[in-house]
Amino acid sequence: MAGAGGGGCPAGGNDLQWCFSQVKGAVDEDVAEADIISTVEFNYSGDLLATGDKGGRVVIFQREQEVPILKPMDLMVEASPRRIFANAHTYHINSISVNSDHETYLSADDLRINLWHLEITDRSFNIVDIKPANMEELTEVITAAELHPLQCNVFVYSSSKGTVRLCDMRAAALCDRHAKFFEEPEDPSSRSFFSEIISSISDVKFSHSGRYMMTRDYLSVKVWDLNMESRPVETHQVHEYLRSKLCSLYENDCIFDKFECCWNGPDSAIMTGSYNNFFRMFDRNTRRDVTLEASRESSRPRASLKPRRVCPGGKRRKDEISVDSLDFNKKILHTAWHPADNIIAVAATNNLYIFQDKVN
Repeated sequence: MAGAGGGGCPAGGNDLQWCFSQVKGAVDEDVAEADIISTVEFNYSGDLLATGDKGGRVVIFQREQEVPILKPMDLMVEASPRRIFANAHTYHINSISVNSDHETYLSADDLRINLWHLEITDRSFNIVDIKPANMEELTEVITAAELHPLQCNVFVYSSSKGTVRLCDMRAAALCDRHAKFFEEPEDPSSRSFFSEIISSISDVKFSHSGRYMMTRDYLSVKVWDLNMESRPVETHQVHEYLRSKLCSLYENDCIFDKFECCWNGPDSAIMTGSYNNFFRMFDRNTRRDVTLEASRESSRPRASLKPRRVCPGGKRRKDEISVDSLDFNKKILHTAWHPADNIIAVAATNNLYIFQDKVN
């Protein structure tokens, strides 16, 4: 895979020039915790884009047939919960995934995964439980879970130990025995104090085709073929230049940041976030990658995004950014790719950026 700086623009085999479309959010330097965006996702058609924040608010944007422009307007609809699914989790929920049967969904926390029926709010079925009898014996936690996009009986969940288990609900009501186990053997020569922390998987996503899955750990994105458990078929380095900074990243708790990842519609490109409001794209066909920045400084209408490069050390080129000057308080944790078009949404703290290709 290409190096950390990035070169061309991936777009499923073609060179693509990304340009600014719009940004939503306050410009204030002091951001309230409740205003930080915690999730962003398109619906299946791509006509709706939803964001949620830590204050519990959900904002839904609707796409118009022309290049959408956000205009301030009075509140016309106020959402109220239709159903509340309660009392099933002891710990914070880290994943929710709707099933392909459109009747059920799963929710996951650190130790359990439950399966719900959309019409039944007062009970759920526990399908994974890794809580030991003695909590002192706990060695790993569930970090993410997702249902297969085509097979309603199959789901995966990742762990803090860098492993992924694929389970089939047809085998047993409680999926305490996995059908497949995905783990990349660690190179003993590269083991360090931080090895287990940076190998923890923060996100797992099936490809739209259902043939592959993608996992994100602290430094890389990996693509796995569901038919091969022993090692990933692709490994893309997101910000390898941070390996020398792990000690300081541990001290400021950034090493525990949970980065998400997403596929484009045809599964030919993937995207994930980094620091300094950078986000990374990888073209699976051409093996080219690019680093782009979500910034208000380049938020002129239709302004092209210029690839950014990070200098890991030594002599820095004119167009490069020193790794020592990166702002670790500015981070892209949540991204979304339109299911059909080259339109992406990137959440940077309390701002939502939307970019599109210049053709559109």
